[in-house]
Amino acid sequence: NRINDYNKFKELERGLLMNDIQMASFKIISAVGTAKSYYIEAIRFSENGEFEKAQENMEKGKESYKEGHEVHFKLIQEEAGGGNQDVTVLLVHAEDQLMSTETIQLLAEKMINANKRLYKLENK
Repeated sequence: NRINDYNKFKELERGLLMNDIQMASFKIISAVGTAKSYYIEAIRFSENGEFEKAQENMEKGKESYKEGHEVHFKLIQEEAGGGNQDVTVLLVHAEDQLMSTETIQLLAEKMINANKRLYKLENK
């Protein structure tokens, strides 16, 4: 009955892999969600002329984003190495959050720079 044992092992392995993908998805969502909050807060600081605080929040956001990106990169490496990854709605959501947070980071940087210029003009 080795075949039965092997099939049970494969089912168990697939279940564990799925749990790993779910855990990875939640880690990505959590990390990039934190990053997104830091970026939004950085914009708010810059609107009030608090550019040092804005920069601090951008750096914290980048650290959080990096955590999520590293988890995502590990998933890509596993799949590139021959691992079969089931695509779940949760993983798609995590990737969507990852991409949208990257966009928010870029826009936050632009907005902070624009706010610096406005602040200089308004305070001449």
